[in-house]
Amino acid sequence: QVQLVESGGGLVQDGGSLRLSCAASGRTFSSYAMGWSRQAPGKEREFVAANSRSGSKTDYGDSVKGRFTISRENAKRTAYLQMNSPKPEDTAVYYCAAVQTTLVNTVPGKYDYWGQGTQVTVSS
Repeated sequence: QVQLVESGGGLVQDGGSLRLSCAASGRTFSSYAMGWSRQAPGKEREFVAANSRSGSKTDYGDSVKGRFTISRENAKRTAYLQMNSPKPEDTAVYYCAAVQTTLVNTVPGKYDYWGQGTQVTVSS
């Protein structure tokens, strides 16, 4: 199994940038596809971004395409979410997640492991 810890959340101004990190404690990080999801108050958990085990394949939710970038450094056992030009509607708790698959997983319910989440608040 793998343990995940997010960091990097906080308050950012509309039009600024923010980078979230997800540190994994396991020794088999490269065997996991990674993803980011978010949940705002009163809303369902929403898929944000995902990448394959090597990071070579990615997918994004429609609302963040062109603004957010998912990446990973397997040697550091860390995944990232670069948030450029965030908007107030991006305000949510952001969660990283992992699942052992060769695919890019865009369905939050199919992830097996989750971090505790980090709050991102975008001010206008």
